[in-house]
Amino acid sequence: MLRSVAVTAVVAMLAFAPLAFGSDSGEKYGHFKGKASETLSEAVSNFSEYNAKLGTVLDGEVNENAIHEVHELTYTLENALAKINEELAALAEKLEELHQASEKHDRESVIRHGRDYLEVSRQIVK
Repeated sequence: MLRSVAVTAVVAMLAFAPLAFGSDSGEKYGHFKGKASETLSEAVSNFSEYNAKLGTVLDGEVNENAIHEVHELTYTLENALAKINEELAALAEKLEELHQASEKHDRESVIRHGRDYLEVSRQIVK
């Protein structure tokens, strides 16, 4: 299970890599920092907010200015997605600990690992 989460994280990060470059003409855009995502909560919030912004841009006329705006938005999206992927990899480990504890019928560990797991997972799914 942990392997599939890691593979998903890598694929997701690679999916955004082409957006860091300009048009087919080889032109490169300037680089932006993007909004930081220091915590999972910030990352989920930024991901949601900037996906909505991206949707709004794509729903309009996708001219040169819009493409530039998309480029800027992707920096924050990449930051958020990287943090989400990092946190989900750690969450997969917590889930595996919970799974192992349940196999052993270790009540105290089930409670402890289950609460740890839910504390993080509830930040993603509400």
